Amino acid sequence: MVWRISLLCCLLAFSSCKEEKKNKVEVTKNEEANLNISDEDDSKINYLIEVDELLKIANEPNIKILDFRKSEFYANEHIEGAMNIWRTDIEDASYPYKGMMAGKKQMETLFSGLGINTKDTIIIYDDNGLVDSTRLWWILQNYDFTKVRLLHGGITAWKEKNGAISTETPIVKRSNFKLTDAPSMKYLISKEKMIQAVANNTFIIDARTDDEFSGKRQKEGAAKGGRIPNSKSIDWAKSVNYNGDKKMKSTEDLIEIYNKLGASKDDEIIAYCHSGVRSAHTTFVLTQILGYKNVKNYDGSWTEWSQFDDLSFDQDSITTIIE
Repeated sequence: MVWRISLLCCLLAFSSCKEEKKNKVEVTKNEEANLNISDEDDSKINYLIEVDELLKIANEPNIKILDFRKSEFYANEHIEGAMNIWRTDIEDASYPYKGMMAGKKQMETLFSGLGINTKDTIIIYDDNGLVDSTRLWWILQNYDFTKVRLLHGGITAWKEKNGAISTETPIVKRSNFKLTDAPSMKYLISKEKMIQAVANNTFIIDARTDDEFSGKRQKEGAAKGGRIPNSKSIDWAKSVNYNGDKKMKSTEDLIEIYNKLGASKDDEIIAYCHSGVRSAHTTFVLTQILGYKNVKNYDGSWTEWSQFDDLSFDQDSITTIIE
């Protein structure tokens, strides 16, 4: 009887060790899969990277880190080795209004000047809930460049884990960064397509604040206050812990927030804001976290729409606050 009990204990112990080993292998493979970014279907890529993951790879030669904040914040402190860009670097200045997405050649010139190679993986961070990082992610997605990750929690999360901080600007060697010749522009919608969408009663999300949505607040660059007809207000900031760690809210919370739109995951959805930055964040949340299949970001957003007197708009308040 004793030997049977001993044998049973040994078998149980062996089974437990085997299961533990199996779990460890699976975790390792998952980590490798997350870090090994390729030009595959973007729906299969986890574009968020946690600090613990970045700490392991930050010094590898094919990892290029971009600090997406104003230059004064970058000069004060930044992740060691990071290079600085700002919104004006990725805007097409040829338009009579600000904020339009930079063209392919402009993006290639910018990244070549930063020493980024086509096969590099780009890590982007900011200090504002990833709203700027997702704008760059959105642009790169339209040009079919998928080797990009967004640092969850930004520089604050990095510092909390004692990641290396510097005030020095790295010296880089100019590269020859190239994007695909025939980009898909898969998350982009133009003004002309937006006009059709309004006429077709497409689901439209206004990612601005309530005051901007109502017309009470008019930001600099817009010709008037108001909103695009048929749009529903879902402030982008509701998707992050904005007054906390500025990380994304839980999937359950995000589902509850965006279920208010009343759309299915297969419906066509268009997001817009003031200049396509906040709505790029909404596009990221919907497509990469919640699994919506057909989401576009209106690049010109309210800044462009408000310039044209022949385009209809709604407004709840005639009081405007000019910034």
